[in-house]
Amino acid sequence: MPDHKAKYIGEHDLFLEIYEGDNLSDSAHKRPPLLFVHGAFTGSWMWSKYIPHFVREGWTCYAMNMRSHYKSRVLDMTQITFDDYLADIQEVMAECGVPPIVIGFSMGGILGQKLAESADIAGLVLIDSVISREVYEAVPYEHLEQPIMSLVVPAPTREELATMDESAEDIAFQRKYLTMESAKAFNAFVFSPESKGISVDSGSITCPCLVIKAVNNDGDDRRGRVMAEQLRAEYKGLWKTTHTGVLVGQRYREAVDAVLDWLRKSFDHADR
Repeated sequence: MPDHKAKYIGEHDLFLEIYEGDNLSDSAHKRPPLLFVHGAFTGSWMWSKYIPHFVREGWTCYAMNMRSHYKSRVLDMTQITFDDYLADIQEVMAECGVPPIVIGFSMGGILGQKLAESADIAGLVLIDSVISREVYEAVPYEHLEQPIMSLVVPAPTREELATMDESAEDIAFQRKYLTMESAKAFNAFVFSPESKGISVDSGSITCPCLVIKAVNNDGDDRRGRVMAEQLRAEYKGLWKTTHTGVLVGQRYREAVDAVLDWLRKSFDHADR
């Protein structure tokens, strides 16, 4: 990883990594920073393949960790809620100094959507994001999940077998760091007989948006396209990729390049 600063912020000692963009020109200084928001069970380490590319392109990157994740202070996971994670993102946003472009993966994506309803952010990138209730109603899943009845959700078990876009080394890397998750937060966004996910008022989201979706069937693609339509976003479907593969797999550059292209089109034109 590139050289960076690390600090703990706020009453919950959230661990934050700050990467200054390389070769910053006067125009690059005008760019908003990028705020990377991880998904459930993970932390800033999941962005380790992404961040060097953005730093080289001159983007300042903030990689946060929500409470009780990675190197943030360990708290009682049985009491942590979805709204607590929203508060954590807002706390890190204050550290950015100016409204950032939020890049959210999975749970971080649905958190980013809720944040964008009311918070002042410069842009929103959703990478295989958890879908909203409204997207689910338009393109429902064939099978619902069972709600988690335990107090915490254990870390996902990953067999060290290569997938279509993840090597055995990619999976071993994740197994080293994956940790448990809050059941309260998880049950809030999962689609089960008891819960139909998080509702998002897409009409109140006015910033530029990009939706990147890992796609393995027509349902995946339709959900990604509906999400993009509701957010008036650009859409990129990555066929034959896995949920975690878009971040740490062998084809992760396809997602990175899509984000960089969108950033250039959406933000660099003002610098010319």
